[in-house]
Amino acid sequence: MLEALGVCLEDEQLYRALLGLPEATASDLVADTGWATARVTRHLRSLLSLGLASRTPGRPARYTPAVPEAAAELLALRKQEAIVQARLNAAILTDEFRSRREAGPFTVIRGQQAMAQRFYQAQQTAQSEVLVLDKPPYVVLPIEPRRAYGVTYRTIYDMASLVEPAEIAAARTAVPSCRMLREVPLKLVLADRRTGLVQTGQELIEIGPSSLLDALLRLFELLWQQATSLSPSSSEGPLSFEDQQLLALAAAGLTDQAIARRVGVAQRTVERRMQRILKALDATTRFQAGLRAGQRGLLV
Repeated sequence: MLEALGVCLEDEQLYRALLGLPEATASDLVADTGWATARVTRHLRSLLSLGLASRTPGRPARYTPAVPEAAAELLALRKQEAIVQARLNAAILTDEFRSRREAGPFTVIRGQQAMAQRFYQAQQTAQSEVLVLDKPPYVVLPIEPRRAYGVTYRTIYDMASLVEPAEIAAARTAVPSCRMLREVPLKLVLADRRTGLVQTGQELIEIGPSSLLDALLRLFELLWQQATSLSPSSSEGPLSFEDQQLLALAAAGLTDQAIARRVGVAQRTVERRMQRILKALDATTRFQAGLRAGQRGLLV
């Protein structure tokens, strides 16, 4: 229960024993736990240093447990102080690291584990926004970060990334604001518009604030405008949610056969639904239907 506060399992076991035996001597604890005297003595020293116990004067020495709530609060404060100090030290190391770089705002990261960890860190520490361009092949599978409250995510998937209906559904669930493009040009993660990560084969290039980062941000926004939504609007209108999904896939350039495979229905069903969509939008071609759906906000 106290491991998160830096208390090891055996220290906690002895502390629990001490809670049941206030004013216990080391011999009392040896008899209660069945541990060797040296083991009890070692962990008593640890409890004293952690503030979980105090020693009374006199002989034999007796040990009093700290009140659990007060002890936990003290340990938590120490932990917070250590975290603050670690962040300050990390900032100092970062400044030293950047001052020694010769490539300006660029850093090259190699090794699959290091690359995956950097993907994770960039998304985990984001404060406001994460933008992603996703495409195969997947040399590195980034660790899935915990989605922080208030951080918005937008992802553009390459069409080749989402082949099965289950993959499309999973993408919509993972990132509600996601779109699909026939051909995504590169793998990219942008965090808070201050950090860019571009994967090139077996290397990851980290880009700090620079004109290149600005260009990558503009590229993402241009691709976002061109991409097709995987989560069509559910606003009232002539199209159902399923119709909007089908039209979105058609607007992305998929054939009826490919659409049928992705949504898990027969090709004939797709053809019938497309005819119904054209009629509902008073359109004669799919291109015209896509334009009219876009004008009404049905593909956004």
